Amino acid sequence: MDRSLQLNRASWDERAPLHAASKDYEVERLVQHREQLSETVRFDLPLLGDIDGLNAVHLQCHIGTDTLSLARLGAKVCGLDYSAASLAEARALAARCTAAIEYVESDVYAADKVLPAGTFDLVYTGIGALCWLPRIEPWARTVAALLKPGGRLFLRDGHPMLMAVNEDHQNRLQLEYPYFEHQEPTVWHNDQTYVETDQRLVHSETHEWNHGLGEVITALLGHGLQLTALVEHQSIPWEALPGQMVKGDDGEYRLCEQPARLPLSYTLAAVKT
Repeated sequence: MDRSLQLNRASWDERAPLHAASKDYEVERLVQHREQLSETVRFDLPLLGDIDGLNAVHLQCHIGTDTLSLARLGAKVCGLDYSAASLAEARALAARCTAAIEYVESDVYAADKVLPAGTFDLVYTGIGALCWLPRIEPWARTVAALLKPGGRLFLRDGHPMLMAVNEDHQNRLQLEYPYFEHQEPTVWHNDQTYVETDQRLVHSETHEWNHGLGEVITALLGHGLQLTALVEHQSIPWEALPGQMVKGDDGEYRLCEQPARLPLSYTLAAVKT
């Protein structure tokens, strides 16, 4: 197994139960309130539109809070992730909510090998997913392979400009990391995850890659998808730049000063021609 994949999978396996137990993912609220949607999907709704009756797949679904939310909007949803521990939490959540969601364990690049290719109306990818993929081109190939003609991709992710900023500088925006895709990953060592917890991670090394906006769009166009929307946002659902952000009532973080300086996330929609 590729070392980067092995390290990242071990990290997500360790994080999954911590995330499921944290207030940040609102698992208990989702269980107790059958109409509740995740904060991520609530943000996505205006651009996502009506998905009632669609056959959908959620790539890199993690513990399934967004997957469940898509199902509550009326889609027939399958979730896919390479972390067995994440899928165990996702299946437990679906069972507690009596939601008929299929979950499949797989590397995202092999999704069209373990799921029926050419059958999905919607491929959904939630925020914070693409940075775990070494190459964007095989991801675009997989998306195109999964979609039926006329099917659509919905993607929201952290903006690659934000990902190039060093968050350690709390008094300025300083570009220190690659904007464009690089063969070698950016290596992180951090024994804390991004939810509130006292537990420290044993698997503290992770590998990430940035993908420029042009690289993402070009890869999708190269595999027969037509861009239908591209919206850059001044917010993101985690404190990406500590000391420089404020959290809004919608759960999104924005720059305290001059928020128009930097796009923090983006939504991309495309259709398979």
